[in-house]
Amino acid sequence: MLCTMGEQPIFTCNAHVFHIDPKTKRTWITASSKAIAVSFFYDSSRNLYRIISVEGSKAVINSTITPNMTFTQTSQKFGQWSDVRANTVYGLGFASEAELGKFIVKFQEVKEATKDALNKASANGNSAAASANASPITARASANSGDIFESGNLEPPLAPASNISTSCKTDSPSHNNISETNANNLNSELKQLSINNSSSSDGTVTSTSEQQLKYENERLKLALAQSSANAKKWEIELATLKSNNLRLTSALQESTANVDEWKRQLHSYKEENQRLKLRYQDLEAGKGGNAPTGGGANAASLASSELTEELRREIVSLKSRIEGLEAELMNQEVELKAANKSLKDKQNDPMLKQMTNLCNQFNAQITELNVIQKEMEKLIQAQHKST
Repeated sequence: MLCTMGEQPIFTCNAHVFHIDPKTKRTWITASSKAIAVSFFYDSSRNLYRIISVEGSKAVINSTITPNMTFTQTSQKFGQWSDVRANTVYGLGFASEAELGKFIVKFQEVKEATKDALNKASANGNSAAASANASPITARASANSGDIFESGNLEPPLAPASNISTSCKTDSPSHNNISETNANNLNSELKQLSINNSSSSDGTVTSTSEQQLKYENERLKLALAQSSANAKKWEIELATLKSNNLRLTSALQESTANVDEWKRQLHSYKEENQRLKLRYQDLEAGKGGNAPTGGGANAASLASSELTEELRREIVSLKSRIEGLEAELMNQEVELKAANKSLKDKQNDPMLKQMTNLCNQFNAQITELNVIQKEMEKLIQAQHKST
């Protein structure tokens, strides 16, 4: 358990946490998977201040504030401080410059409070408080007049607390707004950097400005890659919708052709049925009007009866076929109406229109980001030439 009974939180903010690479002492290692709570704690029993941050069950920051500590802001949204006791340098990336400013103010307040407490403890001879705030490690750090790392020379990580979303939930149109916001922010920062560089009295660009340009160039590359990935995903989904629409149109055309063919067959069967009815009526009329006598009459009557029975069977068969065709035609007409309605709905689908618009907007954003990246590369090249 990190916090003791006497410790109470006095300030909390959210930030991405980084540790200095113990091997190179020049690069950062990500300590938290996302922005987490970073809190200042005060122990009234020992008169100590600590910065504590926990992700899950892992403590990513456990730093006791000492009077010789210094918090350094290395970019617009990133800052760092060195902890001799933990033998590391902590880095914090914030979502905005305002949040970083609040943390810096609180750090200075706590540092001054620690310094005052140490002075009072030394004046009163309070060995417990003095030992808590000034351990042998702290004393050696004070004697060396600085932290164990050259914190001012460290560059911030590529994407601390940036507004670029790395999640790829590209199903939401809000990605376009995020990309547009990033592009506007980068444009304003580029203009500001250009103004600062042009106003240099000796015509040279300082190393800090060059590092800032490199940092912003990396952020721009990351935003460009993210926008390209989102645009490709939208293009794939749009192509899938268009393919489904083409298949539906083809099926609808085939169904329409089948319905027309069945209508022609039904009309042909109706004509054949009408012809057989007329023939049957003629035979019935001939049978009742002129009846021959003798054996010839019996033979003629028998032949007429057989022909009549055959005609009746053929008529019944044709009627059943006509009824079946009419029922099938009705079903096909219902399906055709449903297919027509579905096709109209697909053509008027607002999602399809929205995806088309988003795809066009992504292409425009990618073009704009490419232009901005080229401008930044030109600025960096110009700085190298001037130096």
